[in-house]
Amino acid sequence: MEAALALDVADRPPASAWGHNYDLEWDTAALARETVERTARLGFDFVKLQIRATTFAEVLGSEYRCSGDPGREPMLVRQAVNAPEDWARVSSASATPALLDEQVECLRQVVSGVGAGVPVIQTLFSPVTVAGFLVNRDQRRMLQDLRRQTELVRAALARIADMVARFGRASIEAGAAGVFYAITGYGSADAMPLPEYEELLLPLDRQVLDACSGGWFNMLHLCGPRQHFKLASALPAQCVNWQLQDPGNPGLAEGRRLSGKAVAGGLHRHSPIADGSPEQVMEQAEAALSETGGHGHLLTPGCSVSPWPSDREDNLRAMVQAASARRYDA
Repeated sequence: MEAALALDVADRPPASAWGHNYDLEWDTAALARETVERTARLGFDFVKLQIRATTFAEVLGSEYRCSGDPGREPMLVRQAVNAPEDWARVSSASATPALLDEQVECLRQVVSGVGAGVPVIQTLFSPVTVAGFLVNRDQRRMLQDLRRQTELVRAALARIADMVARFGRASIEAGAAGVFYAITGYGSADAMPLPEYEELLLPLDRQVLDACSGGWFNMLHLCGPRQHFKLASALPAQCVNWQLQDPGNPGLAEGRRLSGKAVAGGLHRHSPIADGSPEQVMEQAEAALSETGGHGHLLTPGCSVSPWPSDREDNLRAMVQAASARRYDA
């Protein structure tokens, strides 16, 4: 892991994957146990903890209920922001709220369970991503409010950034090697021009990641097509993850060059890892490793493999096998 983050390779590239079991995520003790067991049986080199993504919105006033189906997302009961003036009521608690405390405890249990040789990173969402959940992930509505009610929404985003930053710092203090910082869709040219993002949102991203500087393994996730890849070099993280197969995104070697950072990815989040054969996974993984030479490369999917393909775990083993077969002189 340390060699990969230093843009080098030791004996082989590290490998891992992550994905939602939406039912399990409502029981953090059960999630911790399954995460530890999955890591051991698949031979992952690090853990990206897959906590319930709606937790941050729940803390801020949205209400969800469990769908009762491992493959189905939580169901929205009530969203926190219905009118522009509701942004003024989005507040950041003075201490890490109980729901987030539960996720920190989940991480603590995973860190203890996997042992010191397997780094664990906690999932964080960017402030605008969290805010998007408050309007039921309506990106058009989120950006409209940001542009028309800039001061009001920016103030709410600043309070959200403070909450997310405290959560990230608490996770690192609990044993996380770092954080997985996800910007879901808003860093795309499809959402907004880069100069607008840099003016309105980039300072908030920096605020959160600066608070997580105690971690040695912070991964930036740029989610979606046509990503503004300049964000990867502008933000303080050791590694960048994205779906290279999405339209308009760079390949792995180009992403490594553009960012100056280690890259995590190579496998498509759906096919063949969730619907193909181990042989197809091996082929895709080997092509990715050939592109980078294994240097500065963590072999992973480009995004969450969700719902988790419990009936296709042989495909995940094939991914790990591809990395293990790629031997180098230490």
